Amino acid sequence: MLTLCFICQLVQAASDSRSYQLPNAILSSLEKNQISPDAMGVSVVEILQSGTGKPEAKIVLDWNASKPMNPASTMKLLTTLTSLEVLGPDYRWRTNVFTDGVIHQGVLKGNVYLQGRGDPKLIPEELAKMMQALQNLGIQKIDGNLIFDRSAYAKSVMEQSSIDGEESRAYNVSPDPLLYSFRTLSFNLGKSRTADFIDITYTPALSQFTINNQLRVVNQYCDNWKKEISFDLSNNHQENIGDTALLASFSGNFPSGCNNAGYNIVAIDANTFLTKGFSAAWELAGGKWAQAPNGQDGIVPLTARPLLQFEGIKLADDVQDINKFSNNVMARQVLLTLALEKMGKPASVENGDVVIRSWLKKMGLQFPELVIENGAGLSRNEAISPEHMNQLLVLARNLPTGDILYNSLPIAGVDGTMKNRLLGQLRKFLHLQKKPEARIKTGSLSDVRSISGYVISKSGRMYAVTSFINHPNANRGIEAQDQLLSWLLEDGPEPKQAR
Repeated sequence: MLTLCFICQLVQAASDSRSYQLPNAILSSLEKNQISPDAMGVSVVEILQSGTGKPEAKIVLDWNASKPMNPASTMKLLTTLTSLEVLGPDYRWRTNVFTDGVIHQGVLKGNVYLQGRGDPKLIPEELAKMMQALQNLGIQKIDGNLIFDRSAYAKSVMEQSSIDGEESRAYNVSPDPLLYSFRTLSFNLGKSRTADFIDITYTPALSQFTINNQLRVVNQYCDNWKKEISFDLSNNHQENIGDTALLASFSGNFPSGCNNAGYNIVAIDANTFLTKGFSAAWELAGGKWAQAPNGQDGIVPLTARPLLQFEGIKLADDVQDINKFSNNVMARQVLLTLALEKMGKPASVENGDVVIRSWLKKMGLQFPELVIENGAGLSRNEAISPEHMNQLLVLARNLPTGDILYNSLPIAGVDGTMKNRLLGQLRKFLHLQKKPEARIKTGSLSDVRSISGYVISKSGRMYAVTSFINHPNANRGIEAQDQLLSWLLEDGPEPKQAR
């Protein structure tokens, strides 16, 4: 097998080509930021093409590379690459819609059942397509309730939890077979062009949802503006408004120097959020209700008949969002999809772990230190060594889906989580016709900073690079990791030093 031989070549090349010493600029940065060099792990491999066309690799730098470390969000590389290979880049999630009623003269008299399988990007644009598909069945009015079937997932994976106590933050959203719009309210706040007040818009559209805007404009710069405002979500008990109506209230001071500021919050339970989102989407499509639904959990009965099977966005496109913007809940749902498709329901993290390890074994890779808790890196327990993460990157360059993974990585100075990094270094290469680049997945926790991806140097060499810093001062370690990437962009020094 080509894959097995390629990894063998990589290992065989290690003994006579690797450097055991970090470049001086990196060591100086670590010292300045009070981070022990022992808290940093680095693996750098140059990926080569031989004259015979067979792949070769040379280990360039090995520093604590075999040490098990917390990789933070770079763990998404393992989850997404496995999914691309096991499920295929054209895989689409299916959301099934059933009814226990009948359609007569444009009215669906009966309940609507939504049976989810974990589509990680069921967003307003996709839900609008679902509404159109329902209307194409001749439905103009629904006389029944919404029932949500979440039996695809084990209950344990849907329980709300966080590693930092910030349950209202979007990055902590729990997996949901019927996840809608990441269960996140996204508000946009900006000063009106025609008057001295703040415009507030939001997405996704929700039925029976009102904004109470009491923000005051103050003449200040746009620094720490979130600390100056208050948000509250409560039941709206205005006359002629149903008991399920919600009122979102903003108060406090909003700096005049801010414009198009984003405020994202997870404040509504999954059933209410989906009910209000579905209802609003149906109404925006011109549909009507006999009575506003109140959305309930349930299982599709055997006697129910299918209305439609809605297919979501391709996996390859979802991988772009997961890696470019480090979307945690999307990555977690991809892991659960591996479990669901290969081992059946209810999907669990444990079964997802089994699928990933089985694929690694098939590829000839053994990662005994690997710990998977959710597949997204949002964990204090997940672990992998820099060396093995880099082996994964090297392997990917020789897989059919390798280019999809490569193109999903944030590009330094251009987009995603690397948009504002290495800007000064990259300016040095503006005169070159073929400019070097760094495509890097990033990761961060309070005591972790990580990078993993590929660097194309100024001479055109390709390096796979992984670096983890596990230390209380890890947030200061970005400089050292940027020094590492800059060193590779310049092709690194030739002399090898002994450790």
